[in-house]
Amino acid sequence: MSVSVQDLRVPAPRVRHLGLAPYEPTWRAMQRFTAERSASTADEIWFLEHPPVFTLGVSASRTHLLAPGDIPVVQTDRGGQVTYHGPGQLVVYPLIDLRRALLGVREFVSALERAVIDLAAEHGISASARREAPGVYVHGRKLASVGVRVRRGGSYHGLALNVALDLAPFARINPCGYEGLQMTQLAELGGPRTVGECAVALEPHLRRTLGLPAP
Repeated sequence: MSVSVQDLRVPAPRVRHLGLAPYEPTWRAMQRFTAERSASTADEIWFLEHPPVFTLGVSASRTHLLAPGDIPVVQTDRGGQVTYHGPGQLVVYPLIDLRRALLGVREFVSALERAVIDLAAEHGISASARREAPGVYVHGRKLASVGVRVRRGGSYHGLALNVALDLAPFARINPCGYEGLQMTQLAELGGPRTVGECAVALEPHLRRTLGLPAP
């Protein structure tokens, strides 16, 4: 018999809209939250954008960083290879107690992907996931990237969904470690055209796929 968040009398998840936030201080804040949380701490979902930055996963090869130029590079502790963040991309950091949510890491990643796929479907966009290459794709082009870290049963890092940004910096890397991988974004596909609109539309899908209560 499953146990819900409500059964455990844990506060409903707190949703934060952080606007344009620098990458490294946000990463450190996620680490602190995860290190300090207890069994009764409410989960949080952070919606934000980052200024231009390339980030490398813990085991990423720098050979995939082709020509960063003037864009900063940050080595992080998430999974995955190299990706780009910039204004116009919705970044979602679900800080979830996976043990309490009864989610394994693979199930958690799949839940993030499903939320994006379901949002895309609302706008007539046929998107899909690939088990061998986490993320969400539309006709072979990558719409969203996923990279997570789990410590003490708590998740951090998360999802980057292309909404309406300059995709040119992706040409300076092998996105997610794949040479020649092309990117796409919702604004070009008939979906939400602003990060704020996208965050509001994505939230109920995330709550459903992660098994979190409605507000």
